Amino acid sequence: MPSLDLAMPLALLIVVTVAMLLNKRVQGKLMATVEQKEFKTRDIILLVVFMAIIISVIAYTTMLNPGAVFQNILLIIFLSSYTMLLFTFSYVFSNLTKMRAQLLSVGFGVSGLVAGAACLLAPLQDSFTVFRVAAFFGLAIFCFGSAVYEHKKTITKSRWYVAAQPPAIFVLLFVFFNFIHNPGTAAVWSPFLMDVFGLTFAILIILYLSSMFNWKTVGLFAVLLTIMDIILVIVTPVMVGAAKNFTMLGLPVLVYLPNIPTIISQQGGLLFRGLGLGDFFFAGVLAVQTFNKFGKKTAFITAVAMAVAFGIWEAFLGDILAWLNPIVGRDIGGFPGTLMIISGWAPIIAWKLLSQRNKAAAVPAAAQPSETLKDQNLPIQ
Repeated sequence: MPSLDLAMPLALLIVVTVAMLLNKRVQGKLMATVEQKEFKTRDIILLVVFMAIIISVIAYTTMLNPGAVFQNILLIIFLSSYTMLLFTFSYVFSNLTKMRAQLLSVGFGVSGLVAGAACLLAPLQDSFTVFRVAAFFGLAIFCFGSAVYEHKKTITKSRWYVAAQPPAIFVLLFVFFNFIHNPGTAAVWSPFLMDVFGLTFAILIILYLSSMFNWKTVGLFAVLLTIMDIILVIVTPVMVGAAKNFTMLGLPVLVYLPNIPTIISQQGGLLFRGLGLGDFFFAGVLAVQTFNKFGKKTAFITAVAMAVAFGIWEAFLGDILAWLNPIVGRDIGGFPGTLMIISGWAPIIAWKLLSQRNKAAAVPAAAQPSETLKDQNLPIQ
């Protein structure tokens, strides 16, 4: 029986739309950070193969040796990657006007005060409360101090002390609400803060990497990544296993949203659905490259089509998995999000390419009358 969900398709549409609208504004500055490089066919193949290897290694290593050492290494790698991504973006766009830089610093300062004050509430208190409060209040002092220092400056340029604020608050929230946690802080981190950072990182990754694709390579990437996703989700349990490991670590690599309209799960709580950042990135890159190739109107149509197709697949996902599980011989536990997304994108692109071909074929026929007129101007003998 189909189960309608509006939350995840809407989140997918919002992320893709925001990425499309921001791409033209930030593309120039971001291309300078990647030295205006573009993926070639070989790079796309190597990228997909590398992703498959990394996901497989993460899943199988954790299943064979579920000790804390590998998990901590994984945690450090991804936490470092997220922090550098946030700092890179923040630094590239930190050459703000004095007023905006001050407002940004004051905003993060207030956020630090709120987080520190929240740690004093009874549900969040434990033996680490003093350290939590000191860390967040220390961040607030740094941010307010940056705003005061900015008032005395006369030169506007990239500022490290402004760029450091977003990654700093992310690291502190992750460490004190997830890594060093109690039931209260864990409930705040997952799924609420984890979703906020997950959606933020999804948009940043789309903006950062979409400029490295072109129309030729994005088509190859779409096909290869979808095939890889089908293999790693349906044929093998690798992708689902890796997703579970990331979730246990609290890393914002998946977005979890409650099903809307709400559905009560078998455990008695609200039913949540999850979608990986890779799927958001996949949809965003397709939409951005469609924007570059065919313009805003077609890009928005494809964004809506991807969200609608995703929602339709999601509505019948229970029935699809019930049909697939006996064939595969195990509980799949998930479904390839790339397949759900590309099934909405591909028909629109096929229709657009066919329309352009028909228009191109009609041009020579329209040019025939001019050739006739040219013949009529021949000299009379």
